[in-house]
Amino acid sequence: MKKRKIISILLLIIGAALSVAFIVKIEFPQGFEAYFKREYYNQFGPLAISIELLIASYYLFIGHKKTNFTLALFGFTALLDPLFNQIGLFNSIVPLYGTIILSICALLCLWLAFANTFKLKRLSLLAAIVSVILGVCIELFFNYL
Repeated sequence: MKKRKIISILLLIIGAALSVAFIVKIEFPQGFEAYFKREYYNQFGPLAISIELLIASYYLFIGHKKTNFTLALFGFTALLDPLFNQIGLFNSIVPLYGTIILSICALLCLWLAFANTFKLKRLSLLAAIVSVILGVCIELFFNYL
């Protein structure tokens, strides 16, 4: 239990720091019609990923039964962003430092989720597939659609 809380606090700190860094980079346009353009909503993608990290680490902290699902959802979403960027599906706006930090956290979260390290509710095959599909949808929503 002590290791679970330490890991979750570290992930919470990283998620909060990245959320603040990504919020600061959001540009709010002048004029009403600029809010309806895709470029405005694209800049919220990195923030959405860091908020997923905050939610997953909070669930890990309290030991919620959906912890492994949220860890997997964050892990897949965070790893799909650089993957889609590399294959040329879209140009990611996540800065390099964010990509590196989020990828490391994503790998850790995926390992925690699939290994069921802290003996929380096991991640079923269906839940794993749903987390991949939701991760793809989140990435495509903020970057492509």
